[in-house]
Amino acid sequence: MDRAHDLVVYGATGYVGELTAAYLAEHAPSGVRIGLAGRSRAKLEAVRGRLPAAARDWPLLVADSSDAEALAALVGSTRVLVTTVGPYARYGLPVVEACARAGTHYADLTGEVLFHRDAIDAVDKVARDTGAKIVHSCGYDSIPSDLGVFVLHERAAADGAGGLVDVDLVASAKGGFSGGTIDSLRAQVEAVAADPSRRLVVGDLHSLSPERAAEPVPRQPSDAPLPGRRGERGTWTAPFVMASYNTRVVRRSNALLDFAYGRSLRYGESMGLGTGPAGAVAAAAVTAGLAGLLAGFSTAPTRAVLDRVLPKPGEGPSEQARAAGWFRMDIEATTESGRRYRAKVAGTGDPGYAATAVMLGESGLCLALDDLPDRAGSLTPAAAMGSALVERLVTAGHTYTVTDLR
Repeated sequence: MDRAHDLVVYGATGYVGELTAAYLAEHAPSGVRIGLAGRSRAKLEAVRGRLPAAARDWPLLVADSSDAEALAALVGSTRVLVTTVGPYARYGLPVVEACARAGTHYADLTGEVLFHRDAIDAVDKVARDTGAKIVHSCGYDSIPSDLGVFVLHERAAADGAGGLVDVDLVASAKGGFSGGTIDSLRAQVEAVAADPSRRLVVGDLHSLSPERAAEPVPRQPSDAPLPGRRGERGTWTAPFVMASYNTRVVRRSNALLDFAYGRSLRYGESMGLGTGPAGAVAAAAVTAGLAGLLAGFSTAPTRAVLDRVLPKPGEGPSEQARAAGWFRMDIEATTESGRRYRAKVAGTGDPGYAATAVMLGESGLCLALDDLPDRAGSLTPAAAMGSALVERLVTAGHTYTVTDLR
């Protein structure tokens, strides 16, 4: 594609958008043509002024997602658009549609099942026709899950161990929920309240499948398991807030890759909270807290109270707090042959902010610069970028390792 820019960050004036732009300013190869986009030129100029020196000459592009003409001009000017403008259910669909029509590769940070499903239905065929790679969930939701299972599959396949059967991820992290993630959760609860039929999409374990009828029907783990103990160390676990989304992304990857992971794949996620009595108490508290949060968003009075105390979109922790964060995913798998593997996916930096900026920035560079599988349409990180993105993230300091447990 002969475009004026290689990569544009849309939503650069937002909290994570600016973090992503700063990461690119420090880590993008020399000569990559990067632009900053948003609704306000004044705010874009202020952001550019705070970025490292490498970004001081980056062009500024002004476009509102509700302005079809300006949006078409924006996406038509770049080979890749990465967007942090959410909640995506409210603002994202026009951006995805414009990229698909223009043949512009796209990456976002959505963790919204309903938006993801709507985007698949709206643009998959168009994007396949134009050659656009539309890649959702290129941050902590859902790259560690998606690529973690991908590297497990690659190792098992290389060993001739057969497809994956039982795969269990335990997530642990230090960091807070982002205001954008909370706003996305709020928007999805509101969408279901407005149209109860959408609850079927949220509840369907294969709701992101490219062809629902082709899905195998093995018993799947619950997205909200009761507190329990897992693994050799007896780690106490509780429901993982993003499991209901991440698991569907992983299952979509399997289907997009012609069920390369295995047609009997059973995949679940939970949150690890330590061992012993303290772990048990924490697991019970997290389970109750998540249930209370979802219940609170379901009624207007309690939602108003939560809105006053929870982080708002565009807000985030200090630089020191971001640097102190970390994430880790321990993923254990059993294959069709009975062989067992454990993958470790880990990184430093608050997962919802610092680590996500790394993942989104490297996804944008991967789409712009790397030799990728000849696959277009509505994709996942594993299906669109696979090994190329794993290599980039490892170079950026993240961990992706697989151990053979025999």
